[in-house]
Amino acid sequence: MVDKIALLLTIIGAINWGLIGVFQFDLVAYIFGGQAALLSRIIYTLVGAAGLWCISLLFRDSDTVKE
Repeated sequence: MVDKIALLLTIIGAINWGLIGVFQFDLVAYIFGGQAALLSRIIYTLVGAAGLWCISLLFRDSDTVKE
């Protein structure tokens, strides 16, 4: 379950970075009141932690990954 949540947050972060790269539009900041807003910073932190968690997916045996 943690893997799926981490993957979802990582996808959200990737979409946000894509929007920033293509349109110079930060969706998280727009929704939650700017980049410095507490809620935005929490989202950025969760996405970053999820990205770090997803690194572990690269080094797991496919036999040990359970759905």
